[in-house]
Amino acid sequence: MKTAISIPEDLYAKAERFGRRVRKSRSRLYSEALAEYLARHAPDDVTATLDAVCADVNTEPDAFIRESARRTLERSEW
Repeated sequence: MKTAISIPEDLYAKAERFGRRVRKSRSRLYSEALAEYLARHAPDDVTATLDAVCADVNTEPDAFIRESARRTLERSEW
């Protein structure tokens, strides 16, 4: 998808210098920057993604972990 945007000249110059330094195209640099911005400002999306991952993972501790935890707690002074 192509788009046109307007940004301040000083920001453009900084982005150009940074892009050259990290050897990324302008399109890739701006795409990654926008993706990072959206990830930081849309925490509900991150939460939804983590919830989806957790739904696919067995979160029940196996017998070894359960028994180890029980023994550790029995030896701990409360």
